[in-house]
Amino acid sequence: MSGPRILIVDDEPQMLRVLRPALAASGYETLEAATGREALKAIAAHAPDAVLLDLGLPDMDGKEVLRRARAFSQVPIIILSAREREAEKIAALDAGADDYVEKPFSIGELLARLRAALRHGGKTAAEASEIESGGLRIDLGRRLVTRNGVVVKLTPKEYELLATLSRHADRLLTHRQILTAVWGPAHGEDTQYLRVFIGQLRAKIEEDAAAPKILVTEPGVGYRFVRL
Repeated sequence: MSGPRILIVDDEPQMLRVLRPALAASGYETLEAATGREALKAIAAHAPDAVLLDLGLPDMDGKEVLRRARAFSQVPIIILSAREREAEKIAALDAGADDYVEKPFSIGELLARLRAALRHGGKTAAEASEIESGGLRIDLGRRLVTRNGVVVKLTPKEYELLATLSRHADRLLTHRQILTAVWGPAHGEDTQYLRVFIGQLRAKIEEDAAAPKILVTEPGVGYRFVRL
């Protein structure tokens, strides 16, 4: 039985020469597309399990491919790009990307991000009634949070923030995505407000709030709930 099917969208032959054997060695089946139009056709026709999408395509910007794909598919999409500007990452994530990996990247990191995206796409944390990370357990049905078996007392907003992040476990969420989900569209730019609440949460759920392992910061972009 073949493994998960991964669509590689990149027009650089050298990148394909790196990704093909690395994915095959990890048990993945690969499809390839060199343009945005080919990518959209492949997503519609072959229903891949995940997509690795370069932003610099010859016929259209990768973010446009992402927006069009999201109109008909929720396939996990990881952006691969040499563009280092935070604004590019944020725009791609806000457009519906599941993650963003900068070129050059290590194959180990890419495969780890791919496994996380596949977990999110196959059975999302949002569908789970309980989410665990290390000694932290979040019972979404009972709205109960425990750490090493001891109940963690959270304010309603702290709980909503933690639940939002944990429902998208291992996925990078932008400041705007989090603020809009928890406080509403009018608060989409209140990043300092969000930073304060993240600090409060870390003090209650992390082993060491100064070196967080569960609520991880992606500088300038957002936060990620990591399942340990």
